[in-house]
Amino acid sequence: MYRGSKTVALLSTFALMGALLLGCGSSNTNESNTASPTAETTEAPAATEEAAATTRMFTDWSKHEVEVPVAPQRVIYHGETTGDLLALGVKPIGIMVDAIKGTVMENQLPDVEDVGFPLSVEKSLSLKPDLIIFSNSDEQQYEAISKVAPTVTFNTFDKLDVRMRFLGDLFNKKQEAEDWLAAHAVKMSEMWAELHANGVKEGETASVFTMYPGNRLFIMAGAGLPQFLYEEGGFKPTPIIQDLIDKETGFAEISAELLPQYAADRIFILNPVDPAAQESTSDLLKSEIWQKLPAVQSGQVYNFDILKAGSDAMSREWLTGELPNVLLK
Repeated sequence: MYRGSKTVALLSTFALMGALLLGCGSSNTNESNTASPTAETTEAPAATEEAAATTRMFTDWSKHEVEVPVAPQRVIYHGETTGDLLALGVKPIGIMVDAIKGTVMENQLPDVEDVGFPLSVEKSLSLKPDLIIFSNSDEQQYEAISKVAPTVTFNTFDKLDVRMRFLGDLFNKKQEAEDWLAAHAVKMSEMWAELHANGVKEGETASVFTMYPGNRLFIMAGAGLPQFLYEEGGFKPTPIIQDLIDKETGFAEISAELLPQYAADRIFILNPVDPAAQESTSDLLKSEIWQKLPAVQSGQVYNFDILKAGSDAMSREWLTGELPNVLLK
């Protein structure tokens, strides 16, 4: 499911192992006030006005009402879609560094600090953030993290436009988010027009598979590359994949025997990084059940490196140029 810590944890684990990349409250300390009553009366309004000018209330994914900075400056982002922030011109000071290794963003944050997975409270404290974005709905973890700084939860499995508008609101960059989405929509429309003009038929279906260590086969549904492929004007999911999407399932483990049920007109394989998963992928592609799939027999199977074909905004921009290269070569 999209919602819940188990899915986010599994997806993050995929990212950290190179097998799948696509998974606030504030704590105030009360201090005694020794000033005179007169001093309190004259200073309180000024302090209140200053606070009102620099903070505001924000409702996060998990429905926490959080007092956040109007213009956050020191942001920790703990999630799999760092590219969403970069697309809005926001460079976090702390992230899961392993989550961007091998991605299109790998060299864009040379000085960023690693806050680990799971997020290290101690490391986060040392960075003195004024905002933490936490892509998890685990309340126990949230309680610990929100003591460090104002913390908002964020659903990285939401659709791109939902995520970008959420962040645009959070960072007081609503217009920038709309401008980016409008420009991206134009690029997507032009890309699909090019593909349809060069042999990709309207209404063709697509499915995305990847292997995980332990010879585990996954069908991707509402997370990662399918979010890009199933955009308006693009490929369609098969009915069984659409059912997973309707149930808000990001991905699901299946047996190889079920491949014919999930295989579409075109098949995309996400190349894993883990050597054991690479070997399992090679074995799968040699299997009789794989060789009999219509898409395999018609030569409509395509490969993407799993770490590059993510669902974040920067990876999506890369895919608009890369998908035509892969399909039309």
